[in-house]
Amino acid sequence: MSFIIYPAIDIKDSQAVRLQQGDMDKSTVYGLNPSKLAQDFEEKGSKWIHIVDLNGAFAGESKNLGTIKSIVSTVNIPVQLGGGIRTMENIKTMLDDVGVNRVILGTVAAKNPQLVIEAVKTYGDKIAVGIDAKDGYVAVNGWAEKSSILAVDLAKEMKSAGVTTIIYTDISKDGMMEGPNIEQTKRIAEIGDIDVILSGGIASTQDILNAKMEGFAGAITGKAIYQGAIDLEEVIKLC
Repeated sequence: MSFIIYPAIDIKDSQAVRLQQGDMDKSTVYGLNPSKLAQDFEEKGSKWIHIVDLNGAFAGESKNLGTIKSIVSTVNIPVQLGGGIRTMENIKTMLDDVGVNRVILGTVAAKNPQLVIEAVKTYGDKIAVGIDAKDGYVAVNGWAEKSSILAVDLAKEMKSAGVTTIIYTDISKDGMMEGPNIEQTKRIAEIGDIDVILSGGIASTQDILNAKMEGFAGAITGKAIYQGAIDLEEVIKLC
């Protein structure tokens, strides 16, 4: 199985930012031009780009369509997108009109699993599920609300729904540059027959190599690239 590094572009008000632990009030702006950033990632050897519409995640509907379209049309590599995608119509828009290659369903997976089943039947592996957790429990609505659903239980349910890719994020680690939660991500991967992508807290090249050694399908990293803790070109070659 190939291991993919997903450089992340989190978009807030059309700008590339990073949050700390999902807090919209703790954002650092890293680039006024997300499309240029995406182009730079491609030039460094990236095989995919990971985008989150932060405004969309909190609003429950896509909010940065123009910026997302610009990124998709600028690069020649596939793009996966999450943040506020909660209806079949919205999924269709992103895949068919905007041209993203994979959509990530988060809140809706916890609140309306039937929609995930319908989406997978229609779009197959173009549907991924993002499981964002605090203390092992799923968080929803832009991470603002902790549910009573265990992350492992939701992962099992999503596998039964036909989902082939899960992105697991430990919110307490996200944007903190303190290392990822490998152990909890392993619990998701141990369900079997599903690609698990690690997200949240990656701070070094070693963190990414550890994720690869655990057999995960990939790792998402943002802040570590922007702050120079990871040389994207170098780590892609290593992996």
